[in-house]
Amino acid sequence: MISPKLEAEILRLYHAEKWRVGTIAGQLGVHHGVVRRVLARDGAEEPKRSRATRLDPYIPLIIATWKQYPKLLASRLYEMCHQRGYRGSPDHFRHMVAPYRPKPTAEAYLRLKTLPGEQAQVDWGHFGKLTIGHAARSLLAFVMVLSYSRRIFLRFFLGQQSENFLRGHQAAFGAWGGVVRVVLYDNLKSAVLERRGDAIRFNPLLLEFARHYRFAPRPVAVARGNEKGRVERSIAYIRRAFFMARRFRDVDDLNRQAQEWCDGPACQRRWVEDDRLTVREAFEKERPLLLPLPPAPFPTDERRELEVGKTPYVRFDHNDYSVPHELVRQTVVVVASLQTVRIMHRSTVVAEHDRGFDRRRQIEDPAHIERLVEHKRQARAHRGLDRLAAAAPASRELLTCLAQRGANLGSATARLLGLLDEFGAARLEQAIGEAIEKDIPHHHAVRQILERQHRAEGRRPALPVELPDDPRVRELTIRPHTLESYDALTRDIVDPQEPNDHGE
Repeated sequence: MISPKLEAEILRLYHAEKWRVGTIAGQLGVHHGVVRRVLARDGAEEPKRSRATRLDPYIPLIIATWKQYPKLLASRLYEMCHQRGYRGSPDHFRHMVAPYRPKPTAEAYLRLKTLPGEQAQVDWGHFGKLTIGHAARSLLAFVMVLSYSRRIFLRFFLGQQSENFLRGHQAAFGAWGGVVRVVLYDNLKSAVLERRGDAIRFNPLLLEFARHYRFAPRPVAVARGNEKGRVERSIAYIRRAFFMARRFRDVDDLNRQAQEWCDGPACQRRWVEDDRLTVREAFEKERPLLLPLPPAPFPTDERRELEVGKTPYVRFDHNDYSVPHELVRQTVVVVASLQTVRIMHRSTVVAEHDRGFDRRRQIEDPAHIERLVEHKRQARAHRGLDRLAAAAPASRELLTCLAQRGANLGSATARLLGLLDEFGAARLEQAIGEAIEKDIPHHHAVRQILERQHRAEGRRPALPVELPDDPRVRELTIRPHTLESYDALTRDIVDPQEPNDHGE
């Protein structure tokens, strides 16, 4: 692009001073192609070339081909001409054929206006990745904009599944206190599953949601982004005015900040239809014309039928959730919100967990595991090893050393689990590492290291808080020993400073 001043100077030199194209380009410091484009737009005829070029025999082929295939690339035309004998360079060819390329007809657009409360526009915005534990989740922004007042609703999700799409709608309607009559979408899968011209197959879940809230879903025409330009511009505005250089702890903290921003700075900007008003003031005019909310919200929980494997866990969203062991090899229904995961079997809730967004985690209810251990006692050893390995990874190397020396691994595991309960995971891991480093890989050495650390810190040694659940121990009666026997012992001790009976 060149400035209007430079364009005017080119036209003046050509028409008034009768300068040639090359002279204008050389004196103004621009490419001669720029000069020719300015003259072509003005309707001036370029001077004819004084000499023939090697491209001249191929010009009829180029014009005819581009007339039939207007979008054909110049590189493909070069190959066609090269096969027919053209020996110029590809760069020079593209430069020479540029004036013959068909120019698309400029399209004029009407400025779209909507009535208050009539329409909203919706789209997803991608905002990179968010690391949670071992998982890298996609961070997506659900954006809904009221077409009349330009009021923005923003909510971030860790995925763009249909349930999150509906959750965004529901939260926006709740924040605005009403529903618009038409919601405009791009042809995204959350709204449109398939489209053939005017034949549209909507996502059935979206149709149920729209029927519940009494609005009409409407996709824009293919390749007509201008029809939903308000939400497109709003996403760009969110990127530069809200998200850029934003710090947050997690998604909940980010959404809290997004709500404050939507209610604050985003509402204080000038309304495009009348700069005497703010977006907040325009929204107050639009709010009474919104449709009322239904009496009950639409259920937006994720619902999946899943099979429990041979272990009492069901995998949902990359994590394993425990279930009662009686349900192994059976089909259950997982109903998940953003906070909880409920597992149902035959219309009965059999398990409920806090939802995790990490990856490959085992989220357990201790009661499920305890019941399994009671049912199958031989599982205790494996369970103990898993718990020990998770709390103190160095225990694997220690048990390997003990196995090589022929020690009893079951007894060692039980002793290490006792140390884990007594001293904690961090201290146990450190003590095991010190024992292995000093080449004394034994659970007794680990206990000595832990007790030495306790004494160095001035702590009393830990004592068991309860007796074993054994009637022989609980019914045991201990009779205290008389201390007179100790007095007799002291009388038999001879003081070396006093003479004995023999005067020695």
